[in-house]
Amino acid sequence: MSTWALIAVIIVCVLIAVAVVAVLAARQAMLRRQFGPEYERLARQSGHGPARAELTARRRRVAGLGIRPLSVEQRSQYASEWTAAQELFVERPAQALASAATLVKRVAADRGYRTDDRGQVMADLSVGHARRLDGYRRAEDTVDQAGTASTEDLRQAMLWYRAMFRDLAGASGGEPGGPDEESPPSRIPRPRPPVPRVVLPRVPVARSSSPSPDAPPTPSQETSAK
Repeated sequence: MSTWALIAVIIVCVLIAVAVVAVLAARQAMLRRQFGPEYERLARQSGHGPARAELTARRRRVAGLGIRPLSVEQRSQYASEWTAAQELFVERPAQALASAATLVKRVAADRGYRTDDRGQVMADLSVGHARRLDGYRRAEDTVDQAGTASTEDLRQAMLWYRAMFRDLAGASGGEPGGPDEESPPSRIPRPRPPVPRVVLPRVPVARSSSPSPDAPPTPSQETSAK
């Protein structure tokens, strides 16, 4: 092989390598935009190559699930149920959080997600709801520790559940993944503190040894008088 032919081969190999790197970089940038923190989490765990492969496989799987939007009736019903759970939080935070967790799973199931496996549903939700996934994962962890979580932890978890609920139900702008603007009336109220029981001290009643002037005389008093 002549020198010029060898140089040509080297140039072609370099161009192919540059093209491959450019394609991988473009794919990586696209996955970063779609999956956000989820891409970074997987890349830290196993590297960029396995992360790209995993997220590409997730996209293929979710494409085959037949994800569908909620009907108007379903959206209205779920909105009412969420309002009830949010109001319950004032009196019974742990129970309200459990209701919120169940409600999000029901919405996901009605959309077409398979919710019987937590790890799998997390992976599937990352495809269309990556911005809410980290908070949703934390909310699920809080439910597992609801017996020892503080009231503020429960409230934060309720906010994370609401963000995923709104994304799944399409409550923000009518489409999943839309901006989650929080209007003041929809803020999660803080739980009502228990009202302390006020116990008034008992006031002792002094008993007098002298009879009341209006009381009738006793037999001994009548005898003395005689």
